[in-house]
Amino acid sequence: MSTTALAGVSALGAWPLLGHGADDAGDNRPFSFDGLIAHARQLAGQPYQKPAVRHEKLLNDLGYDAFMGIHTRKKKALWAGSDQPFAVEFFHLDQNARQPVAIHVVENGQARPFAYDPELFRYDDPDVARKLPDDLGFAGFRLVDQRGDGMEWLAFKGASYFRSPGGLDQYGLSARGIAVDTGYGEDEQFPRFSAYWLIQPQTNDDSITICALLEGKDITGAYRMRCRRPGDVIMDIESHLFQRTAVRRLGIAPLTSMFWFSETNARRGIDWRPEIHDSDGLAIANGRGERIWRALDNPPRTQYSAFMDENPRGFGLLQRDRDFDHYQDADVGFERRPSLWVEPRGDWGRGHVGLLELPTDEEIYDNINAFWVPDASDAPDRSWRFDYRLSWCAEEPHPPQLARVVATRTGRAGAPGNYDKQSVLARKFVIDFEGGPLRGLDDDSKLELRIDASHGEIVNPYTVKIKDTARWRAFFDWSGELPPADEPVGLRCAMVRGDETLTETWAFSYFPQALPRRLSSEDDSNA
Repeated sequence: MSTTALAGVSALGAWPLLGHGADDAGDNRPFSFDGLIAHARQLAGQPYQKPAVRHEKLLNDLGYDAFMGIHTRKKKALWAGSDQPFAVEFFHLDQNARQPVAIHVVENGQARPFAYDPELFRYDDPDVARKLPDDLGFAGFRLVDQRGDGMEWLAFKGASYFRSPGGLDQYGLSARGIAVDTGYGEDEQFPRFSAYWLIQPQTNDDSITICALLEGKDITGAYRMRCRRPGDVIMDIESHLFQRTAVRRLGIAPLTSMFWFSETNARRGIDWRPEIHDSDGLAIANGRGERIWRALDNPPRTQYSAFMDENPRGFGLLQRDRDFDHYQDADVGFERRPSLWVEPRGDWGRGHVGLLELPTDEEIYDNINAFWVPDASDAPDRSWRFDYRLSWCAEEPHPPQLARVVATRTGRAGAPGNYDKQSVLARKFVIDFEGGPLRGLDDDSKLELRIDASHGEIVNPYTVKIKDTARWRAFFDWSGELPPADEPVGLRCAMVRGDETLTETWAFSYFPQALPRRLSSEDDSNA
């Protein structure tokens, strides 16, 4: 690995960065984040060396069931049973996480490698324990609260991925340190956190600081993450990035989630559950002060949307629908999946929030990616600094003062009795807004819709107050021919009263396609 190749000449000194063998638990060495930044910069000036997969045949042969029978011995976790606020449990290598990461513990500015030890784990099958070598290594780690409820609240495993169950204690979407060329198929790169430094907290601390070295073919980086759990899980991240080569799409603060179907695109017979998604929308607070809600979709083909901006105030993939009745799955708790909000610190300059949506027909695949793409990442030898806060939360930390989108529905255009008179491509959109300036409005208030369509025309737009609720509903139909080059139709809608905007801006990408004429048919293709 490249960290090993540079040991002894880097700004970190002769440091055994691998740290996966018993012999690596040597003397303490000085550690500083400035030194890690210098090391990452130095690595970027060296040829990339792809990390080798160690014990590959062994990991392949053991199989999924064997790895499911490997458990952490909680009493042997780092800092377990001490007066430290958190314990650290470690992940075993497996079929999907095959490259060991180096773990270091830093106390009073001195760092020591934390060596792999099979005794940290319990094995359901004794044969598995006998097969595993003593230098196998760790795949990652997780933090466990030792003062309150004893819950696991943050985990790092695989490439630069990490995730948290947030304040509602349910895992869902993930974050990454960086995304490189996401959306370009096999050309996408997955840089990895190859080494971590866990800064030992003081007894009365409510946070822990984690430093990490990022290594990839096109980019290196140094990360410092202050992590705490005051209710929601909050991470203040400082990142320093150094490009070796030009990239087509550099994703900063990338988020990864799953959206299969909801009331927006549900079709009878897909699944017994009414909705299946970890997130239902991308929220953006742009640098111009506009609040945007982009309802997520499971598109018929890969779709990339770019929201141009300068110095964004925030963005995130949110789960706004918190009603169990809308999911009906008590085992997985979709209604408790965390939202994840990115809040930039300082000016991020010009660029765009990118949203990549991939088609999926299963909930096991993450098909949604969102990130910030700075301008000029297509030039080599660039260095960047991006500081930001991540909030794993039930509700976005800075909600708009405007009314929010709470549901998006689509269906056949027209009115009952005249559906057959409509084009099979026409579509009705029904958007529910709630809160903000809509609170307390009379049911007969005259509200209008400001709607834009990139192609086609808008037909019969109107608004109604939903009786006995706090919601207002927008209706409109889209009608038109297929857009040029088979592109989706970009739609935007906001509720207004005169010159006053009352709601955040709803956005959607609609791929015109025929709907079934009947709810059931031997052949729905004859729509």
